[in-house]
Amino acid sequence: MATPPSDREAQLLRFSVFEVDLAAGELRKNGRRLRLQEQPFQVLAALLENAGSVVTREDLRQKIWPADTFVDFDHSLNTAVNKIRESLGDSASSPRFVETIARRGYRFIAPVDSAHASSSPSAIYSAAKSAPSSSSRSETSEDEPLLASTPRALHPDLHVPVPRRSLVRALFALIQVMYLCFYLSALSRLRGIDHVATRFLTGRTALFLVGIVLVTGAVGIPLRFYLISSVAFDFRKLGVKFRRLFPFVLVLDLLWALGPFLLGPQIGIGLAFAATAALLYVPFSERTLVRMAYRESRDPCLLMLV
Repeated sequence: MATPPSDREAQLLRFSVFEVDLAAGELRKNGRRLRLQEQPFQVLAALLENAGSVVTREDLRQKIWPADTFVDFDHSLNTAVNKIRESLGDSASSPRFVETIARRGYRFIAPVDSAHASSSPSAIYSAAKSAPSSSSRSETSEDEPLLASTPRALHPDLHVPVPRRSLVRALFALIQVMYLCFYLSALSRLRGIDHVATRFLTGRTALFLVGIVLVTGAVGIPLRFYLISSVAFDFRKLGVKFRRLFPFVLVLDLLWALGPFLLGPQIGIGLAFAATAALLYVPFSERTLVRMAYRESRDPCLLMLV
């Protein structure tokens, strides 16, 4: 016969590398206590107790801010959620734990385990998501996907398993470094490009081609430095910025996809075609990588607040 859980066990909730002691009012990470004020802790507890379900702003107001409490509720709630995300290393644009539901409230999206696996909503949610045991999650890196469970969580827009953000950002940065090397190499060998162009093209056409290489390379260098620095500093609005820049990036990358033909005499026409075919796909892969790493909020105003 199974031993019923103690009151102490029933007050412990675990997710990822974190543990919440509801009785003591403590949030711990790998056993180390994190400082979290009373109201943010109460909001976190309410989200954990309803893990997987939307907790409306009105529900939180009624539970944590009684009617006779005279405060700016919206500001207080936004501040509390910000403090929770700061403690968990989470973000509103790419949430791993607390997801903003536009104009409604919030939802805790990571699997939650309690010390007993029976009737609590969080335990049911954890079982439905097939979450790993708490001992295995304690060894998990903080940079896990949105739901460290089996099956893995799917990106809401792309419908692919959510990868590690660090890996996605690194791949995007490597693409920018590749183009930066292209530009610097081409500009340092501009005379050689002019020589190749004049062998296969007429005078004006060859001069026009060299001009395109010069202009696009000069413009592309600061663009690539901007994108590299944005990824390095994890600029949270990069998704919005890149979406606006994408038409220009697409034209620039498509022009440089023809670059291998300048090396035709050295690498052969077949390899030049193969390299161009691969480079034609790169701008679209850049867009996908940015969408993976920087999810956009459906409510821009709410994203600014939370």
